Amino acid sequence: MGSMNVSEAVASRRSIRAFLDKPVELSVLRDILDKARYAPSGCNFQPWEATVLAGEPLRELREKIRGVAPQDPKEYDFSAPEASPPHLARLHQVGASMYTAMGITRDDKAARDTFTNANIDSFGAPAVLLCYFPRFMKEPQWSDVGMWLQTIMLLAREAGLDTCPQEFLSFYSRIIKEFIGVSDETHIFFCGIAFGYRDPDAVVNQFERERVALDDNITFTGF
Repeated sequence: MGSMNVSEAVASRRSIRAFLDKPVELSVLRDILDKARYAPSGCNFQPWEATVLAGEPLRELREKIRGVAPQDPKEYDFSAPEASPPHLARLHQVGASMYTAMGITRDDKAARDTFTNANIDSFGAPAVLLCYFPRFMKEPQWSDVGMWLQTIMLLAREAGLDTCPQEFLSFYSRIIKEFIGVSDETHIFFCGIAFGYRDPDAVVNQFERERVALDDNITFTGF
């Protein structure tokens, strides 16, 4: 594909929930992750670690997870903002837009559960990055990992790929870590990133994503 500037990569990146049955070349993923090494990190700690799965190993992991209840306790809590009405409203808005686009009603629990469980297969993505880091890393390093992951997702757009970040996979952290040979005692599993090519015809990849107005979250002073 042609070159894509940063603004185009940001605007066209979205969480893809329906991928084409089309493999991703290892050389492309290696190039993306090699470039992402230059993502910023406080004190140059570069706290991120990852394993990338495709093919038979990825299918095997998915089979190990399928039908298993989410672990208890959770690896970490990502739902705390739901206690805040404005943040909960944003969650409800994106959920309503997504399910409406797919024609799934609020009371259709079976269809909603089926779609939620599609997370296990990363919505058909042919490759998945599994991100983890040492447990001694604190909040600033979690932020660094987030910047690294965003860098990866934007570089993926430049390469013509699409992604879906998956905190959902943290529900199965211990199974994942055991499978890839990472110690549960020493490491936190953070999330997966699904890699592939979006299905352009899938309505779940097309619904409008609302964002709050700039001035709702940002204050400018001294200009």
